[in-house]
Amino acid sequence: MSTRGTSTAGIARATGIPWETWTARLDELGARTMGHAELARRVAEQLEGVVENPEWWSQSVAVAYEQHTGARRPGQAGDGSFGASASRTVAGTPDEALARWTALMAGRTEVGGVPFQHPPTTAATEKWRYWRVRLADGTRVSANIGDKGSGRATVALAHTGLASAEDVARWRSAWKDLLAAL
Repeated sequence: MSTRGTSTAGIARATGIPWETWTARLDELGARTMGHAELARRVAEQLEGVVENPEWWSQSVAVAYEQHTGARRPGQAGDGSFGASASRTVAGTPDEALARWTALMAGRTEVGGVPFQHPPTTAATEKWRYWRVRLADGTRVSANIGDKGSGRATVALAHTGLASAEDVARWRSAWKDLLAAL
């Protein structure tokens, strides 16, 4: 399983600007020498009044451009680390989904052969439920659980701080296997 790059077709649909136009504009601005924050800020300026949530779309455009130029590999964060994600929609409320996830993870002191650095924690806001753990290898895992509507909830796992794209594939598979048990 490989890590996919950002969808340039999706960016073009959302922004109304073809990907070839984005790359030409950003090349003209000198974006190849910009850091990520400056690049995203310059894109956001161009998206103001064009799309809802221009900050979010500017991040997508910036990451896709960095992947296009080879400055960032798919799945790679701005700090050079990688992240894996997996999600599943399950029956029930967010509280019920958190309870099932917590029960599934109960008694574990490791995952994928990597020990927990500390016991997992849970937290909740009005809209979200969270289960989090730091692993002994320095990576972090977060289960973010939200209401999907119609008596369903989404359990989205994010594993950050991975060392390589190969780690992404290994962990995504492990997380999908655990989510399948919900």
